[in-house]
Amino acid sequence: MAALTGPELALSHYPPDRSEPVLERSIGDALRDAAAIWPERIALIEGLPDRAQRRRWTFASLLSEAEAVARAIAARFAPGEHVAIWAANCPEWMLIEFGAALAGITLVTVNPAYLANELAFVLKQSRAAGIFVQPHYRGRDLLAVIEQVRAELPKLREVISLATWPDFLRSASPDAVLPTVAPDDIAQIQYTSGTTGFPKGARLTHRGLGNNGRFFARTVGARPDDVWVNPMPMFHTAGCGLVTLGALQTGGTQIMLPGFDPELMLQLCEEERGTVMLGVPTMVIRMLDDPALPRRNVASWRLALMGGTPVPPDLVRRAAQLVPGLKVGIGFGQTESSPYLTHTLPDDPHADWIATVGRPMPQTELRIIDVDTGETAPLEKVGEICARGYFVMKDYFDNPGATAGAIDADGWLRTGDLGSMDKFGYCRVQGRLKDLIIRGGENIYPREVEDLLFTHPSIASVAVVGVPDPEWGEIVVAFVQTRAPTDEAALTAFCRERLASYKVPRVWRFVEQFPQTASGKIQKFVLRQQYLAGNA
Repeated sequence: MAALTGPELALSHYPPDRSEPVLERSIGDALRDAAAIWPERIALIEGLPDRAQRRRWTFASLLSEAEAVARAIAARFAPGEHVAIWAANCPEWMLIEFGAALAGITLVTVNPAYLANELAFVLKQSRAAGIFVQPHYRGRDLLAVIEQVRAELPKLREVISLATWPDFLRSASPDAVLPTVAPDDIAQIQYTSGTTGFPKGARLTHRGLGNNGRFFARTVGARPDDVWVNPMPMFHTAGCGLVTLGALQTGGTQIMLPGFDPELMLQLCEEERGTVMLGVPTMVIRMLDDPALPRRNVASWRLALMGGTPVPPDLVRRAAQLVPGLKVGIGFGQTESSPYLTHTLPDDPHADWIATVGRPMPQTELRIIDVDTGETAPLEKVGEICARGYFVMKDYFDNPGATAGAIDADGWLRTGDLGSMDKFGYCRVQGRLKDLIIRGGENIYPREVEDLLFTHPSIASVAVVGVPDPEWGEIVVAFVQTRAPTDEAALTAFCRERLASYKVPRVWRFVEQFPQTASGKIQKFVLRQQYLAGNA
């Protein structure tokens, strides 16, 4: 294992590593560059079960079709206008992403699971002038839903069904000249996941998304011959940013699944020689638990990259044990930072990397601040994680109050996440600031309790929250999903042997599934509300 390099810190403040430059180019220019470097390499494969039905694009053909999409978009919308996409993963999603980027359009990404009121909120708040729509999703008629709310959306001029894709492409003038797009232009408005409440629209630049995907791919050691099997939703920064723009800028192939399916993931890994997967821990757990795993040849799978929610160390060990040669990487970020801030390395030299989210990526300045004083915290002390650099969102669209609460006058993004930093700059995340539990004056970080419970052989998943208590101020409640029989007494005894008594959950709730965002994050505020309403 290599020795640790870099500065030894005196305080929890990691200076930006400027050894690799921030590239001043748009997402469209990144596509043009990739097509020039790897024209005949396969860039995109449609991840369908039937191999004969999988459409494929080279980098050259991807650019050609994206330019056709851009010209068709430019015939309908002016540069800078907001156009939404309401669809599950499909190749057309990526073509619209690149087409919008080439046409200077701001893409508004919308979760296809949204109900009518959620869709109306996003389209109205973003002032979308148009929307691309998948006609049906999980038995729902999405076009009918749009008609249901269209009267509330006077700015919505165009509704384009993906069922009319060939006609849409033919509608463009082949001689149309595409605009010049600047790195600082807004590429996308991504709505925050909603783990703590109503979503806000983060305006992300071409510079931020493009460089973040490139730095992520370089950090994890991506190669031109890599095949990325992508189950992450494209309307999330992990799917359309980290995977799409990471693979693009390192010459990798992306296999885009319609949605996460563990058996299909394993099938594609075997048949297409998949090498890299980015997902949330739940996805990896389900792949490792799938009965098809022993029957599939997944020897090509070399990187399992996880983030978006805490990664239990026990899961990392189990993955390495069940899939020989597999290396695990752990990252941390949020939509507002385009999205990743830190990541571990393959063969990470840190002795305890498995319990961290790694060091800041290139060009990323990070510090931990005392939540009471705002001063930089001492090493190893838990505080709020703050970040500064090229990746910080421009703002929350049309929400100056929320923007002022998130980005200070010096450009620091206050993530709202609690964490600590060691002398090498490696960070540990303890959960959301709003999720901190204070019981009888003692601070309890849910992540510590969750990590312990993940080691219990009967527990598949867990979420720990604090709820009001008249005597203690708050008490600890653990929601657990089990894979084998257990009970409250056994779990309490397990915790008492390993935790200080004030950290031991006083209430246990057994659940079949958790309320989650589309990106796989457990919505703790929903669990808390359900508990308080007596409906847990």
